[in-house]
Amino acid sequence: MNTTLRIAIDEAFFRARKALDKEEPTEAFPWLERLHILSQRLPVLHAQSHWLMLRAGWQLRDFREVLSQTPRIMAALLFSKIWVPLGNTGRASVSAFAPMPLSQELQRLLEGEEP
Repeated sequence: MNTTLRIAIDEAFFRARKALDKEEPTEAFPWLERLHILSQRLPVLHAQSHWLMLRAGWQLRDFREVLSQTPRIMAALLFSKIWVPLGNTGRASVSAFAPMPLSQELQRLLEGEEP
């Protein structure tokens, strides 16, 4: 993994966890979506992004989010190296199989380009 991508992933983890620790799940979700996109091809980090989404869903008492994240954690561990829907934000509100458009910034990070 290139250094720029690693820094971006670490920042997203830090900011998401900070928001969750303050019980501000709505503040965490944009960081979690970013984290999910950046970590999709890295099974353990990908699964951790879904775990944190489950935690955010629990804080919101959004049981659809909680129930949706449970199988996605397992799928992240099993399938991240085989196939992922590029750009998918990982939330319960989107199909787990739907690719989504990437911002230019995220595209550059995933392609290993320096900013």
